[in-house]
Amino acid sequence: MASVVVTRRHDLTDAQWAVLEPLLPGRKKPGRPPKWSKR
Repeated sequence: MASVVVTRRHDLTDAQWAVLEPLLPGRKKPGRPPKWSKR
């Protein structure tokens, strides 16, 4: 059983983010870059 230590439900460790980031959809349209990262 794996354990995950997260202080808040929206906080991710760098290792968790490295796994999830490639799975997120990329930008499809030109335009203004996002104000905040998806993290």
